[in-house]
Amino acid sequence: MIEKIDISGSNYKVEESFQKYATKRISKLDKYLPRHNKKDVVAKIVVTEVDRAHGNKYELSATLEIPGGKVITAKDECSNVFAGIDILEAKLNGQIRRYKLEATPHLRKNPIKRLFKKRG
Repeated sequence: MIEKIDISGSNYKVEESFQKYATKRISKLDKYLPRHNKKDVVAKIVVTEVDRAHGNKYELSATLEIPGGKVITAKDECSNVFAGIDILEAKLNGQIRRYKLEATPHLRKNPIKRLFKKRG
């Protein structure tokens, strides 16, 4: 579980219910990380309330800092902060899976091609 999650708001007061929900959703992402990176991941979530002519919206941005200098970010704008966290989770999930393919040598593309490669 990702234990270091910082949730802050800009022009938005972060409620306890939102903080619990966001922590629950974002902390689940560690199961998609490579094993050696699970311990020291730091997650930061920033919620900004933006006044628009047709109604208030919220800008949510999430950043995962993975040891070794890798930073994974996602940003979304929606009218409900709880729905925004769900969207951010899906975006981060895809990026983490792509990172895991690059970081783990045995998961790279076309492993069968290497088996039937001509030698000599």
